Amino acid sequence: MNPRKVGPDPIDRGRFPIDPWRLVETSYHPDDLGITETLFTVANGYLGMRGNPEEGRPSYAHGTFVNGFHETWPIRHAEAAFGFARTGQTIVNVPDAKVMKIYIDDEPLTFGTADLEFYERSLDFRDGVLRRNLVWRTPSGKRVRIHSTRMVSMTQRHLSFLTLEITMLTGDAPVVISSQIINRQDGRDEYQAPVTPASAAVTVDPRKAAAFEGRVLLPGLHYSRDDRMLLGYRCATSGMTLAVAADHELITTDEHEVVVRGDEDLAKTVFRVNATEGSTVTLCKTIAYHSSRGVPLRELSDRCDRTLDRAKRQGYRHYLEEQRGWFTRFWDSADVEIGPQDGSANHNLHAVQQAARFNLFSLAQASGRTDGLGVPAKGVTGSGYEGHYFWDTEVYVIPFLTYTLPEVARNTLHFRSMMLPAARTRAREMAQSGAMYPWRTINGEEASAYYAAGSAQVHIDADIAYALVKYVRATGDRGFMVREGIDILVETARMWADLGFWRSNGEPSFHIHGVTGPDEYTTVVNNNLFTNVMARFNLEQAVEAVEYVREADPVEFDRIRARLDLDGEEVEEWRRCAVGMSIPFDDGLGIHPQDDFFLDREVWDLSQTPAELRPLLLHFHPLVIYRFQVLKQADVVLALFLQGDRFTQEEKRADFEYYDPITTGDSTLSACVQSIISAEVGHHETALRYFYEALYVDLANLHGNTVDGMHVASCGGVWSALVSGFGGMRDHGGDLSFDPRLPVGWPSLCYRLAWQGSRLVVAVTEDQLTITLAEPACPDATVTLSVRGTSYVLSAAAPLVVALADQGPRMSGVINDQPITGGVRADGSTITSGVPDPIVHEPETGELPVFHEQAAPIGTHVPQ
Repeated sequence: MNPRKVGPDPIDRGRFPIDPWRLVETSYHPDDLGITETLFTVANGYLGMRGNPEEGRPSYAHGTFVNGFHETWPIRHAEAAFGFARTGQTIVNVPDAKVMKIYIDDEPLTFGTADLEFYERSLDFRDGVLRRNLVWRTPSGKRVRIHSTRMVSMTQRHLSFLTLEITMLTGDAPVVISSQIINRQDGRDEYQAPVTPASAAVTVDPRKAAAFEGRVLLPGLHYSRDDRMLLGYRCATSGMTLAVAADHELITTDEHEVVVRGDEDLAKTVFRVNATEGSTVTLCKTIAYHSSRGVPLRELSDRCDRTLDRAKRQGYRHYLEEQRGWFTRFWDSADVEIGPQDGSANHNLHAVQQAARFNLFSLAQASGRTDGLGVPAKGVTGSGYEGHYFWDTEVYVIPFLTYTLPEVARNTLHFRSMMLPAARTRAREMAQSGAMYPWRTINGEEASAYYAAGSAQVHIDADIAYALVKYVRATGDRGFMVREGIDILVETARMWADLGFWRSNGEPSFHIHGVTGPDEYTTVVNNNLFTNVMARFNLEQAVEAVEYVREADPVEFDRIRARLDLDGEEVEEWRRCAVGMSIPFDDGLGIHPQDDFFLDREVWDLSQTPAELRPLLLHFHPLVIYRFQVLKQADVVLALFLQGDRFTQEEKRADFEYYDPITTGDSTLSACVQSIISAEVGHHETALRYFYEALYVDLANLHGNTVDGMHVASCGGVWSALVSGFGGMRDHGGDLSFDPRLPVGWPSLCYRLAWQGSRLVVAVTEDQLTITLAEPACPDATVTLSVRGTSYVLSAAAPLVVALADQGPRMSGVINDQPITGGVRADGSTITSGVPDPIVHEPETGELPVFHEQAAPIGTHVPQ
């Protein structure tokens, strides 16, 4: 067992007090700016603004990001080969409109040096507004109260609002507010400080974004007039275009003047006020961002003008009320309540409740208004993973959306549908039929330069099919399946049928070779269990979808057959491939090997690996890691969850107990899944420890890279751990079922589900399960479900109350850190363990040391 040592409340509560509906900071610390900038981001899925101070400095990494707005660049392979990814894609740090610098008596407010008598910053989960309150004693001894707010609209995704209130508590003073839009992507900021964090300059960490070599944003339009200013750009290579404009409204009774200035990379509107004691100067800044794949900048400028004109008419209060309404609806659909909500719960439960809501809130900010775009691995909170979309979306995020915000889930799946032509092209390039979705991408092209842990992860095709089928079953949206979904299922099924091959040793079986599963510490293998199990599901569902449309709508079926050139014989071939799929199993150990040759490797003894050598990918060459039985993240165990109806309870327990001691958890995608399966098989203490690790991935910076953005998939995994792990919800085959595993010490757990157009509220206590049909799809709607194997029909007439004799099997203690060794392989050899000797890197550069005096210096690493 390798969960990070984290309990139910690892947060510094002197600085971050518990609040069930807010993340609150009560003192300023300069040593963790990157972390707090990420945590206090405001976003809506399209636009994200990191929690940088309004004054612009100090900062770890200034960041404003627009989902999908990216630059392209040629990937330079040291040794190129056919089919390698050719075009890199990196999200662009768009012009920063957050800046509102404050000067009192011509002295700037600068955190880190300012004398602050009071400081509080809070991010409210109920309205998505970032608020900051402080009292500043200026160098001349005057006291000033400053209150600011920042909001990215959930109802109008192109809009954001900033407000600033400055009150002179003692004395009169000239007050200057310099409101700016600045292009930080290119070159240096206005203080000539590097825009890119120093940690990104030289790195061996593939999770960080690479820096651009030349200018990215080419200026095409700018103006500053009256109270409005605008900057417009075109990306140098991708050709994408973006315009950002800002309006201002100043409210003051004091004498003032306004000065506007602007050039192609910096626009300013400067407000000069002769403030008197007791008076308040209020500035409201309304910002509009519009982007496009290539629409002329003049058109984007017009869109910004229309957006701002409408916002001026409606006013900030109108949009704030809309925002509150949006989040009220969100929490009505997505809230998970841990323990009593009347304040009687203990400290730890209050902490867990706050952290759980923060994770759910982060999911809303990452996906709420993506509107036909994907959900990047970091949302729009940072540049980590270069703003790419991965399989994370389908396996960790879309399940949350399907059962809480199904319309958003549909939009995200539509985005994958729009990528299908590019996936077909990629399949041809890889000598495959059908469609092969890229492992990481923004524009639909493969952007993974390291194929072994990238393009080889073809399971992404099945992951997309999985999310699609789950959505259709949970919502009943057959129309989406017929119009778009069936194309995905057919083309991915074609890929699997072509990629695999038949082998006969008595009984013919279907094999898939040369692939990588979710575990990136074991690459390019034969018959990866996760891949094969998911491919089987993909093939089965393609057959089922074709047969459904053929029977339910013959006219539409004829259109589909013509559109996809569908042949009846190939559908039968998919069925045979699914039935004959090779599923590795070792009779001697009683487990499912991760792949055909996984057990041939020596076991890596993680109990003898010091914490400073984690994650392994930053301290060992990939080939060293590949030679061992060691996992970056759950692989077989993830299959046990996603395809749980295909494994027995005995198999699940045996598999979990074998793989858990050799799973590093170096990926943030692992802990939540390990929590779910350990809860199901009865390792309840282990389940809770893994849950805490997932819960605090970002709040406690457990992986050391929260500075690069939120781990959005882990947030989705937290929801799954609560609802599927402890709440016991499953829907295999479209059948809704419940088998709770409430943790010891939790009085209750309550969550919401959307199912077939209805809204359910599920409440679990130690001795009963209560399910309420809170919002039926229609007045006489019913929901058929099962609890621990017994079928029930739920109606709005009365809640369903089921007595629970227990919370499933409970084994005391946690799994030993020692890996399971001593087992005998099929060839008669014994499985042993060991630990490779590490090579210590130079601390300043991350480079390998030079062993010979005359050796030439080694060049810097190029991030993947």
